Amino acid sequence: MTIGQFIKEARLKKGMTQEELATKTYISVRTIQRIENGDVAPRSFTLQAIASVLDIEYKNLMNCENKNFVKNNSTQSKIWVPILHLSGLFLTLLPPLIIWLLQKDKNKIIREHGIDVINFQLSMLIYLIPIAILIIPAIFIGIFSTVVIIINTIKVVNNQPYKYPLTIKILKP
Repeated sequence: MTIGQFIKEARLKKGMTQEELATKTYISVRTIQRIENGDVAPRSFTLQAIASVLDIEYKNLMNCENKNFVKNNSTQSKIWVPILHLSGLFLTLLPPLIIWLLQKDKNKIIREHGIDVINFQLSMLIYLIPIAILIIPAIFIGIFSTVVIIINTIKVVNNQPYKYPLTIKILKP
């Protein structure tokens, strides 16, 4: 029996409609329909909400047979999920993406965690682009002003005329 079938049977035993289950779990009716039809594999927090409303033990839902379902305690999950999360330390999208692409069809948990890790990495890249656009000119301006200050200091020490280029004349003599 799939998780969706198990949920549907439990819901019907309680005399609930999909709409009532959706309202009580704060999950959309469409998501409930897709879970019951086996179109999607529900996330753990979704299963916990459904289990609570249907008075089912969460572990009973986790033990359901589903062709795409791998239990949380599988050896594969225990190895690959931490590696997947740690691969994000490299601040590039490539390591988590490679792991996710290679493992997503083998393990539902890796597929879910991979989506979260990749979304996080993509978000960080989106945030870093404007920062990089601002930092690169800032570094250039910092180097430029340092060089100009050093050169002008040397000129002043040697009694030579100095000039600060790109200066806006805010104060007047």
